[in-house]
Amino acid sequence: MRIELRVFRHRLTMQSLWMIAASFLFASMGVCVKLAAETFPPSEIVFYRSFISFLMMLPVVRLHGVSLATPHWRFQLWRSAAGFVSLLLYFYAIFLLPLATAATLAYTSPLFLAIYLGCFRKMHLRRGMVVALTIGFAGVALLLRPTLHAEQWLGGVIGLGSGMLSGLAFYNIKELSERGEPEARTVFYFSLFSTLASGLWMLLYEFHPLDLRGGLLMFGVGGFATAAQLAMTRAYTRGNTLVSASLAYSTVIFASLFGMLFWQETLSPGAWLAVALIIASGLVSTWFSRANPAEQD
Repeated sequence: MRIELRVFRHRLTMQSLWMIAASFLFASMGVCVKLAAETFPPSEIVFYRSFISFLMMLPVVRLHGVSLATPHWRFQLWRSAAGFVSLLLYFYAIFLLPLATAATLAYTSPLFLAIYLGCFRKMHLRRGMVVALTIGFAGVALLLRPTLHAEQWLGGVIGLGSGMLSGLAFYNIKELSERGEPEARTVFYFSLFSTLASGLWMLLYEFHPLDLRGGLLMFGVGGFATAAQLAMTRAYTRGNTLVSASLAYSTVIFASLFGMLFWQETLSPGAWLAVALIIASGLVSTWFSRANPAEQD
């Protein structure tokens, strides 16, 4: 009994450490995005982030012998398209808003996932879930209204749109997972779609050549994002989904600290209350929907 308890505590500790590491890396990615956005448009940042991930997924798919043929191409297309636009909107939000605010709005995805499950799968939303959703969106309203200045409202809507589409991407990931689709194939197609879509988007605007600083920032965006996904996947495969989902919200804490350190950004007490409401409702939504967000964008 003592040995089993010791093993359980060890697994819980390792799961927590992997999840905290993933949150730190996601927040570090946000710092690189915000710095890069001073020179590069979000479409170019998304391109480099996706292209680096695509290059890293090629050997993974080959080594694991994963076939690229899929019978579920509609779900793959919806997942990739929703994930791409969500990522693009998130990078725009990071440029327009304080880093912690953008991260919090992006983490409204569990709330929208619960709504999609109720609409598309006719999942019965129990009273506790309805209360959680109400609290979550009250937190969103509280975060936007007293915190954002008039010129930041566009960023707030964009950030909320990112969370909405991210929830749709998670819904399709859930569908693909239940149909036995390998995770490596799903991530590969998302990286490929995002690389091609952002590459075409870049053709419509002036291309910005990479200098040393820009190259390092882009490598940071792609490298931190890929490392964060690996750490997050390890956390979710080692233990309880709710524990990982709870610790995932530490990204908001790290983002807030980075915002204060690099840009002297601060959140008001009312904004922190709104963040707490969104996190609490997101945890309840995750508990009910049981979605594994280990493939975050």
